[in-house]
Amino acid sequence: MKNRTNYKSKKRSSKSSLIIKVSLLLVASLVICVTAYAVYITKQAEHAVNSAHEELEGREVSSLREEKVKPVKDNVSILFVGVDDSENRGQGSENSRSDALILATLNNKTKTIKMLSIPRDSYVYIPNLGYEDKITHAHANGGTLSTIETVEGFLDVPIDYYVRMNFNAFIDVVDALGGIEAEVPYALHEKDEFDRNAINLQPGLQHLNGSEALALARTRKQDSDIERGKRQQEILTAIISKASSVESIAKYDDVIKALGDNMKTNMTFSEMKSFLSYLTQGMPRIDSLTLEGSDDMSTGVYYYKLNQESVDEISETLNNHLERDKTSTSLTNNNTDNDKDNAVNKDAQ
Repeated sequence: MKNRTNYKSKKRSSKSSLIIKVSLLLVASLVICVTAYAVYITKQAEHAVNSAHEELEGREVSSLREEKVKPVKDNVSILFVGVDDSENRGQGSENSRSDALILATLNNKTKTIKMLSIPRDSYVYIPNLGYEDKITHAHANGGTLSTIETVEGFLDVPIDYYVRMNFNAFIDVVDALGGIEAEVPYALHEKDEFDRNAINLQPGLQHLNGSEALALARTRKQDSDIERGKRQQEILTAIISKASSVESIAKYDDVIKALGDNMKTNMTFSEMKSFLSYLTQGMPRIDSLTLEGSDDMSTGVYYYKLNQESVDEISETLNNHLERDKTSTSLTNNNTDNDKDNAVNKDAQ
């Protein structure tokens, strides 16, 4: 009887041991798979960023900086340049106009972002041309470097990094993330990226694919460039929000492939990885800013004349967020969230 009891006890022990071993094996296999996938994604991302890397000749650091910033410890700025280089419109990457310009400043201490949309028809001085014109013409007459110099010139804010992306990349990134949620302000009937009348959206919160998100970002038939700029900020925020969600981790491979040859940036892979710190606690706080101005048709050509007081306030807000003392061009200044900063943010909502 005692032997039978010992036998049953040993049998149960053997089964428990087997279950534990199998469980440990499964956990180990899962860890290996996750690690392997992380390594694969990292290598894919490094290859994509290296392919997209482009240094602008004669510009190692902004003339408004005393030294090159490091995103792992400094506050930095990024200029997002969206271009339509469709061959259907006979443009190409070199002579295309910038269709979207968004300047973002990132504060490394507070992990916050301020985002400014610059209307494409803003009437500003373009150094490469030597006269005032629509800011969209800066890219058409000098590419990314001309655009950066123009933005730095009228805002007096250093541009540390840029990301130039065409519409193909935008569409593919949104599709790779499984679409985004965005508010459609009115019934929208627009052309898609192939100039087909294929986009039809109803007002309200909608789940949009890449083509639909692009149409929403570009349209201005029923409102203005200012409202379009606000929509572009909202869409970019929605993309960041979706990309920072846990469910999107498995989609990063497709996102990286989507960028491929459709993006150019002066960021290195290690610099780009540094920005992941802004997502470690979920979606960062993003404050949207707007440049005030007025429509002008006095010359027979439409321009958006910027209000200089608004330009000055936005400039101060962004420089304060960068903690930059403009009088000394240093990287530190403790007036990050002063009353004027808050007032501008309130007006921009």
